[in-house]
Amino acid sequence: MAVVSWKEMLLLTGLVVGCYWNSLSCGFVFDDVSAILDNKDLRPSTPIRNLFQNDFWGTPMSEERSHKSYRPLTVLTFRLNYLFSELSAASYHFLNVVLHAVVCVLFLRVCRLFLDDTSSLVAALLFAVHPIHTEAVTGVVGRAELLSSIFLLAAFLAYTKSTGRDHSIVWAPIALTVILVAAATLCKEQGITVVGICCVHEVFVAQGFSLPMLLDTLRQVLQGKEGFPYALLQTLLKLIVLVISTLLLVIVRVQIIQSQLPVFTRFDNPAAVSVIPTRQLTFNYLLPLNAWLLLNPSELCCDWTMGTIPLVESVLDLRNLATLLFYTFLGLLAYYSLRYSHSSSKTVIMALSFIVLPFIPASNLFFPVGFVVAERVLYVPSMGFCVLVAHGFKIISHKGYLKKISWLVIGVLLATHAVKTFKRNWDWESEYTLFTSALKVNKNNAKLWNNVGHALENQNNYDTALRYFLQATRVQPDDIGAHMNVGRTYKNLNKSREAEDAYLVAKSLMPQVIPGKKYATRVAPNHLNVYINLANLIRANESRLEEADQLYRQAISMRPDFKQAYISRGELLLKMNKLSEARDAYLRALELDRTNADLWYNLAIVNIEMKDPSEALKNFNHALELNPRHKLALFNSALLMQESGEPKFWPEANRRFLIYVEEEPEDANGYFNLGMLAMDANENVAAERWMKRAISLQAGFRSALFNLALLYSQSKREIDALPALDELLRHHPEHIKGLILKGDILMNHKKDTNGAKACFERILSVDPTNVQGKHNLCVVYFEERDLPRAERCLEETLALAPNEEYVKRHLSIVRSKMAAMSSAGQPLTARGETTSAQEEKPLKGVEDREEEVSEGEEEGRGADAVGKGAGNEKNVRKSSTERLGGVGVDQSESLDSSQSDKRTKGKSTKEISDIEGKRAAALKRLEEIERILSGD
Repeated sequence: MAVVSWKEMLLLTGLVVGCYWNSLSCGFVFDDVSAILDNKDLRPSTPIRNLFQNDFWGTPMSEERSHKSYRPLTVLTFRLNYLFSELSAASYHFLNVVLHAVVCVLFLRVCRLFLDDTSSLVAALLFAVHPIHTEAVTGVVGRAELLSSIFLLAAFLAYTKSTGRDHSIVWAPIALTVILVAAATLCKEQGITVVGICCVHEVFVAQGFSLPMLLDTLRQVLQGKEGFPYALLQTLLKLIVLVISTLLLVIVRVQIIQSQLPVFTRFDNPAAVSVIPTRQLTFNYLLPLNAWLLLNPSELCCDWTMGTIPLVESVLDLRNLATLLFYTFLGLLAYYSLRYSHSSSKTVIMALSFIVLPFIPASNLFFPVGFVVAERVLYVPSMGFCVLVAHGFKIISHKGYLKKISWLVIGVLLATHAVKTFKRNWDWESEYTLFTSALKVNKNNAKLWNNVGHALENQNNYDTALRYFLQATRVQPDDIGAHMNVGRTYKNLNKSREAEDAYLVAKSLMPQVIPGKKYATRVAPNHLNVYINLANLIRANESRLEEADQLYRQAISMRPDFKQAYISRGELLLKMNKLSEARDAYLRALELDRTNADLWYNLAIVNIEMKDPSEALKNFNHALELNPRHKLALFNSALLMQESGEPKFWPEANRRFLIYVEEEPEDANGYFNLGMLAMDANENVAAERWMKRAISLQAGFRSALFNLALLYSQSKREIDALPALDELLRHHPEHIKGLILKGDILMNHKKDTNGAKACFERILSVDPTNVQGKHNLCVVYFEERDLPRAERCLEETLALAPNEEYVKRHLSIVRSKMAAMSSAGQPLTARGETTSAQEEKPLKGVEDREEEVSEGEEEGRGADAVGKGAGNEKNVRKSSTERLGGVGVDQSESLDSSQSDKRTKGKSTKEISDIEGKRAAALKRLEEIERILSGD
């Protein structure tokens, strides 16, 4: 056997790179989104063992919605890609190109077993450039084909060395073969078919049997005319070892999928649910169709499901002629290869084994699969096809007058295939380019119209997307998913009525309730999302919450393992204030998936509503154990620690806020809460820095501006507070606390009674019943020596707050002052007079300011994060807007953010103590005001 030279390796590698270098600019499209972007098994935070417990898409094999595709070694390579480059698509495509080059070199080595050097190189070159491979090489999920092929070819090469020079059995290569077969199977299921290829090679190539010779030998043995041949005995022994190892692999595989086949719908494979003879005629017609794609790969399509290939419903359908011709040609090749034992027949039989055996699992002939035609599954069968073409080239080129023509034909074939492959790669650049190129080939596939709509939807081009979704419903009127897409798009266009109508049409197409039937075997998991989407739509109407809950419960009754239904129902129950039921819904979802950080986060929010902060913190920590950079858990757990009032939690709270701002560097709320935490810890320099950072990111950040001003005021930097208050009041001119604080500073530190009066009058124009603003205005009148007006003002204040003793005392003092001045003949109203030295004494506190300030310190921790009303500046929880458990739910139907916006109610012991202390300070200042008012 001739080895592969380094020049041939370079030639093949260069050709592969030349054909596929533009694939490096492609993104993640089609199935890549589920296998890469949405697959948590790629993340370093996911335990490695999950790769061996979940399917190819990251769904636990134990769940009924699992695809049952078990390919942990392939997922492991995705994880390695993620480790080095996270979600940079170029690295994933680069590795695929490298793997394809490796397959080409191994394939050349295999071809050398049956063909001469030139013909084998022709076969390898044709395999390297064949356009049918673009789906397997340029589509990232096609790596399963590439890896499985590498191990498949390596296993076959290992097995060819299992016969010694003296025709004895060499067991080491056989053991290696079994290991490589297992590895190939762990990359993709079809890898196990190499055992059949090894058996064919052993009987018809290694032992040199033809079918007549084999039958004659067996007949003579059975008739007892001669003993059992030693060569045949060795062959049987080797084959028995291969078959037993294969059976063990099959048993293990069946145990892994828990003896359950995946659930496919009639939309995935219409012929699979058709009656006799439509099913058989259609599936047999697919064989010549696949052969035609190998012969003429001019019209390639990424998706052949649904109505792409009309069913063959009658024996009179002309397409049956193609089936007949295919079987005739295949039968002639098989007869030729089995009838004779010369080298040409051996080449043909091995080519046929590479074509037929790896294709059997995808043929639909023995069990249905989830597709009609898939170009990627032709990756290994195309090896046999290339061997046949190269063998034909060898035969023709040996005829002198056809030699030049044969070389010309091969040259043209390689060149056209290489150009087609290069151009086809551009189709995989984005989902939009991929699906629009597919629509040029086939316009009868509703899935393609839906997918173009999805691509446009991702660009927020909802109007155009809607046209594609509506066309999908016309092409396939019973497509539940298409009607769901129409509903979702109407919702995005704020057409709720039309959206509900579309969802109701989709719901009417769902299977009807039949007692005793198991719905999980009949309903596609994604189609159940119609209940979720419809419920999410109607629950925006407060009067229809019970109706929405009924839809969630209906989805759960149809599929008890429907995790998303529990999650969405938990959100609704939280909105309905049914806290215990909401907690139970999340706990049920956690029974199905304890590795979902979002579920632990939502459960923590329920705990907060149930006033169980310690349990909430535990569940936040569970979420962070699973995902240390879970942004919402970081933010809200830090806020919970901060609100606990226990200084021992503050360092950890600070650490989590710092991680949060690393994840969300443009979110002003993170910096604001760092500032509030620093204020709690009396770290004024840090607090000022964080507040200014928050304000720089969010102009007019109400809470940050007020608390920055408050920080300056508490630090005896009242003048520095004025610019912050001016900015606050420019954006929020009716901010009462800011007006009170500004009036206080103007009165006490700027001696600007007119400015202070304007602030207090502004308060009263916004809220005429505001006792504090009214009383402070009364004090301004007193400072202006307008005692009658101060008296009227205090009388009006007392009418607003008849139980406030300090107002009564102040009114009594003013009246006494007025009586004394009247007795002394002094005017009660000063006109431009200068007050006495004692009366010029600055008022240290606008009444009750410190108590108000204590509330102001709490004001807005996390405020402005979720757009609450102007009057509500208490601590709020950031809401979860992620799609929890996201397999199969439409993006625009994610959980309503307003349902998760929760705030901690009540104050800690420390906060209460602080407030009481500030109340005492306020009372002292009241006494000082009384001394001023009663002074001569």
